Amino acid sequence: MGKNVVDRIDDLVKINTILVSVSDKSGLEEFIPGLLALNPGIRILSTGGTHGRIKQILGDKANLCLEQVSEYTGQPETQGGLVKTLDFKIYLGLLTETYNDAHQRDLTRTNALAIDMVVVNLYPFSETIAQQGVTVEDARGNIDIGGPTMIRASAKNFIRVASVVDPLSYPGILARMRDQDGSLALEDRFELSKKAFEHTAGYDKNIADFLAQQTLTQVQACYTSGE
Repeated sequence: MGKNVVDRIDDLVKINTILVSVSDKSGLEEFIPGLLALNPGIRILSTGGTHGRIKQILGDKANLCLEQVSEYTGQPETQGGLVKTLDFKIYLGLLTETYNDAHQRDLTRTNALAIDMVVVNLYPFSETIAQQGVTVEDARGNIDIGGPTMIRASAKNFIRVASVVDPLSYPGILARMRDQDGSLALEDRFELSKKAFEHTAGYDKNIADFLAQQTLTQVQACYTSGE
């Protein structure tokens, strides 16, 4: 066991900073304005196509609250979006604990934000492997790394962070926040954490099952056909 033992948390956590990076962008057109209405000072960090969609949804309001993750971290996205969110400032913001003085000093030292909510869903791996003629390389390219890592980090830290993986959860989250002055309670965060870990477990199981069905010959065929 780690030496850090948490013995004090807040039941209600105000949602001030969120990170949004989704493959399935459905529901954002209601969810993002709903969050902004509840907290006009909210800060939204986002990536790639998700950033573009939120900017489109918010219009001129985006200038007040929306920021590219690459601008926040100071690290540009790599070619093809290979690395976007795997950054110290992001994970410090996800894993930091409110009443840990060392964590708070790290936030100050790095000019990082404590992230209160992560809204992430993953590359469509199951949909990819369901396609006719899919190759191992097609599947490999649709294995999400940053998404599951953010989900797991935020779900682990449910004592402070809400991990949101399902667009169908958006209306209920907004309703809870309306009833709680823009905050989510420990009960809310804990339920979201359980759903998040179930989501990543299913995602990893799909990958493992697909790879188990492949032969070395099939793998080699993907990368030697041009020789």
